[in-house]
Amino acid sequence: MQCLPLAPAERLPFSIRVLLEAAIRKCDGFYVKQEDVQNILNWEERQNEAEVPFSPARVLLQDFTGIPAMVDLAAMRDAVAKNGVDPTLINPKCPTDLIVDHSLQIDFSKCAIQNAPNPGGGDVQGAGPRSGSARPSPRGPQLGTQCGSRHGSCAKGSCSDTPSGSGRPPAVQIENTPLLSCWSLNLIAFSQWCSKAFKNVSVVPPDIGSVHQVNLEYLSQVVQEGEGFIYPDSVVGTDSHTTMINGLGILGWGVGGIETEAVMLGQPVSLTLPQVVGCKLVGSISTLATSIDIVLCITKHLRQAGIGGKFVEFFGPGMSQLSAADRTTIANMCPEYNATISFFPVDDTTLKHFKQTSKDRTRLVQHLHKAYLKAVKLFRSYDDQAEDPQYSEVGLYINLSSIVPYVSGPKRPQDRVPVTCMKEDFLNCLNEKVGFKGFHIPSEKQDTVVPFLHEGTKYTLSHGSVVIAAVISCTNNCNPSVMLTAGHKANAMKPYIRTSLAPGSGMVTHYLNASGVLPYLSKLGFEVIGYGCATCVGNTAPLPQSVVDAIKQGDLVACGVLSGSRHFEGRLCDCVRANYLASPPLVVAYAIAGTIGIDFEKEPLGVGADGTELFLKDLWPSKEELHHVEENNVVASIFRELRSRMQKGSTFWNSMDAPDAVLFPWDPKSTYIRCPPFFNRLSKEVSGLGSIENAHALLFLGDKVTTDHISPAGSIARVSAAAKYLQSKRLTPREFNSYGARRGNDAVMTRGTFASIKLQNRLVGKTGPKTLHIPSGQMMDVFEAAERYQRDGVPLIILAGKEYGSGSSRDWAAKGPYLLGVRAVIAESFAKMHKNHLVSMGIAPLQFLPGQSADSLQLSGKERFSISMLEQVNTRIKCFVFQTSTGKSFSVVALFENKMDVTFYKHGGILKYVAHSMLQ
Repeated sequence: MQCLPLAPAERLPFSIRVLLEAAIRKCDGFYVKQEDVQNILNWEERQNEAEVPFSPARVLLQDFTGIPAMVDLAAMRDAVAKNGVDPTLINPKCPTDLIVDHSLQIDFSKCAIQNAPNPGGGDVQGAGPRSGSARPSPRGPQLGTQCGSRHGSCAKGSCSDTPSGSGRPPAVQIENTPLLSCWSLNLIAFSQWCSKAFKNVSVVPPDIGSVHQVNLEYLSQVVQEGEGFIYPDSVVGTDSHTTMINGLGILGWGVGGIETEAVMLGQPVSLTLPQVVGCKLVGSISTLATSIDIVLCITKHLRQAGIGGKFVEFFGPGMSQLSAADRTTIANMCPEYNATISFFPVDDTTLKHFKQTSKDRTRLVQHLHKAYLKAVKLFRSYDDQAEDPQYSEVGLYINLSSIVPYVSGPKRPQDRVPVTCMKEDFLNCLNEKVGFKGFHIPSEKQDTVVPFLHEGTKYTLSHGSVVIAAVISCTNNCNPSVMLTAGHKANAMKPYIRTSLAPGSGMVTHYLNASGVLPYLSKLGFEVIGYGCATCVGNTAPLPQSVVDAIKQGDLVACGVLSGSRHFEGRLCDCVRANYLASPPLVVAYAIAGTIGIDFEKEPLGVGADGTELFLKDLWPSKEELHHVEENNVVASIFRELRSRMQKGSTFWNSMDAPDAVLFPWDPKSTYIRCPPFFNRLSKEVSGLGSIENAHALLFLGDKVTTDHISPAGSIARVSAAAKYLQSKRLTPREFNSYGARRGNDAVMTRGTFASIKLQNRLVGKTGPKTLHIPSGQMMDVFEAAERYQRDGVPLIILAGKEYGSGSSRDWAAKGPYLLGVRAVIAESFAKMHKNHLVSMGIAPLQFLPGQSADSLQLSGKERFSISMLEQVNTRIKCFVFQTSTGKSFSVVALFENKMDVTFYKHGGILKYVAHSMLQ
């Protein structure tokens, strides 16, 4: 085995040293040149200027974007085969892991389910029958029946949709398997075909965990071995939580399905050599502050520091206060302040974590890995200031002892509120005008109380009432301390609140069980519903109809509280307007209180059995107590059990009979998996795109249009274009499932593009998924208008404001507009990741000149636009936009950042570029 010395790099930030090592090892004179290596070595002079390649050690795919990525590769095999090229050449060159069991759809909640799980092993202490079930989405087998499904509420113990008519769901285990439907069979069969047909693809079977948990607990290695080298582990993935792995000193970030496919096929990620901002931590963490509080504090300060597109690297003596779990929790949130990564270099705490989790390594191997990391200057001691590298700037100093508990909301993750000020802040939100925080409720209606009946008992709702409380896998459940804190709080809670507990993996259930806190969470209604993403992506069970009616009757600002990493208005449920992010123990606390309008210091959560008032401070465990429980329960046996399940797979998975063929046998009847049209009319010649002539604006949008607006991941509305398509396939509304579940079907996803009920299109002047077909003057669904334009041969553009495409990485937010016929998006600014995705699909991201906007140029959106010079496209070239209907013109900048962007655009996107490369 060889290792590559990095002696000249001692002053480089540690994250840049990983880029340097990969560039030296992969230097072949084609993808990676000596000039690239020299640029990285000269990082101080070349940062923010030089374009450099990065070849990660592996690729990580989750189901929502991983399945469509594999569908694209299967379609590419078909396309090259039709052109006489051997389809078996289409294989991932970079090791690829596909986690098929990441996302969960909650179909019912608080319904009696027998045979509660014990995924992590060990005895269940005092736990009775569990309730609340979910089905994996989009690919996993359906779990249980749809209790209430999307038709209304679910009364505990009286589920009307059970096939047996017994009044309750059949006995099942709360795992992500055993009752099947056509959609789960389609997608799991396709996943198994991928594992057989493609070389270098490993599929993680169902019922293991969400992608970021599996990445942390099983796939991460710190040091990899292969091709005669030992080298640092690194990864790119299709999930925004990929950045979590940086907490273990493993360089990685999310890039979306489109770019990931290129990496799988051997192309490095191209990035502008980033600036690296140092974040110095000092002081000690206070008793009540959790890692989530630290995350939200850092998120706020770094967002204000303006570090978009930069690397953040942590250092300082305060690092000794953070466990490996704390670091991964902090690293997870970096997409929320637009940093590419938040990196924690490997130290003794990191290696101790891997030693505790065993990783099937001998002591000798662990010693050699530490020696290797020291030899290549990738290991550090945070107490030794002499090891502090040279950063672009030390942008932030954080005293950990000053951090107090916060929540974030009610509409955006960056709007942090101290828990001590929550009651006052919510009242201010009611008074403020409708905007990023305000709801503009008249003062005379702020005290509205609406009575209602639930299961025969009378309750009341008011502004601030909590109706959804979810402890979910995103960012938090990897951290034992916050979960154990949550489990220590038990008291009476209102039964109409939709509660759920969706751990990232069975490991969490194991230590909650072993520590004895799971029964208390169950008593409160926080039942384990499965493993993966659920409430955070809109996959929540319907609220009881009586609750929905009460909210609408009083026009109430009802609240959801969840322990995720992001939220947007209407994402959890369209009638729940205020949504707050909080640590798991605070989620439980607000659920017990039943309202976010509470001052925990002055007001009790409730009353104990003996009539004594119980305050939050009475229930919050000490750090010493948590440390004792954590040390005695989070042990190597947990990880060994998880790895055993990973390697063995489930009986169901092992019994599946997947197709055995070089080309995938597409089922024309399937509404889940369909061969996409990206490679239609593919030939060896590159035709080029040329100028855009006489285009119409499909949409005229404002500021902060998110990928949730562009490509929704939630349920399919009955009156939507996607619903009409599914009905034409003889499916009933109950069988629609969600957009996330059907991401392998371009016909559904194209119709779902811009189908958000929160979309504000200035061409129609009201909220909803509608637009104006300008030639006819008719208002219609966005898809129907795009279809008419395409029939008439009219190219399309989109006009937008600031931060177009912010939010989660979502490949269909670029693929969908491409298939609608959109050739360019003209906006005041773009979210960087989404801008890259547009380029990767052959859509031009065009930016108004500084100080200009659609409004300043007096655009109505009804003009016809011609965009010149795109046939001569180059990096950051200025293009002229002619309004052919008015004779006016204005300039925009084409945001092609490097030569690779230009190449992708000229080929019509990265997929066609890769296919053309294979044909040639």
